[in-house]
Amino acid sequence: MKEEKQLVILNNAKELYDHLGFVIDGLDNKSEFSIYNLGDFQWEVPYVSPLFRANFFSFVFVKNSSGTSFSDQYTYDIKPGTIYFNNPGYIKHVVLNDVRDLYMATLSETFLKENVHADIFEEFPFLLAENVTPKTLSKEQFSEFEQLYNQVIKEYASNSPYRNKLIGYLFVVILIKIKEYFWNDYDPIHEGNRSSQIVKKFQRLLEKHYRDLNKGIADRVFRVQEYAEAQHLHPNYFNTVIKMKTGKPVGTWIAEKTIAEAKSLLRNSDISIKEIAYRLGFAESAHFSNYFKKHTEASPALYRRE
Repeated sequence: MKEEKQLVILNNAKELYDHLGFVIDGLDNKSEFSIYNLGDFQWEVPYVSPLFRANFFSFVFVKNSSGTSFSDQYTYDIKPGTIYFNNPGYIKHVVLNDVRDLYMATLSETFLKENVHADIFEEFPFLLAENVTPKTLSKEQFSEFEQLYNQVIKEYASNSPYRNKLIGYLFVVILIKIKEYFWNDYDPIHEGNRSSQIVKKFQRLLEKHYRDLNKGIADRVFRVQEYAEAQHLHPNYFNTVIKMKTGKPVGTWIAEKTIAEAKSLLRNSDISIKEIAYRLGFAESAHFSNYFKKHTEASPALYRRE
């Protein structure tokens, strides 16, 4: 795990499937959701992945496959009836011995907030956990998830203008079921070492701060220093820990969170761009527009129209 130079960074589903050598029509770097049966692709097994860091959420439903997943803290078997999910930013690699019915859904934070729940991390806090142990379910329990992900696949293949919302509603049920079957076994005491705790507290404070900005409770975006002070840490040390554990410095986390919140407000509300800029801590809407265009290559107005 220490050979950082060999680490593969995957920022979205297209980069993941391109890296695996699978070309999928309609999937591009802007795709914020995908779901496929990996068993439909041609694999040379055993498949041993390189070390990789996936900067998106993924949910895996193992109906009939086998292998092992390794992270810097956990090793667990991939076997029939297992369900697990991965949160962005953590290093791992996978060995697959048999790939048949192995369903994987990938989701961006923007998709989760727009289509699943606006306060996704408050409603489902386990999504901010560094690692939640996979769960091997009984046949009856797994069949509940099977019905749900098959319906998601059906909606994903449709041309309905309500496709994303329908997928979002189905994922609400999936997350509630995960909460029911997984959360009782989750013990944050065993989640990680001191560095892991720093990351977890930072992610939760980051989420809370942007909720406060949206509600008008906070009036400016926190800098690295404020997040460090919240944990009584020196900013340089704090930034080093976050970058070491997640692959991204604090400034990148703040920028990505700001853009994700801006996208959600632009798509799902009719409030003015000036008001959005104010809610996200920008004194001038022009500053916000330049910032948004720098990170998305589109102006807020153009993004809203599209």
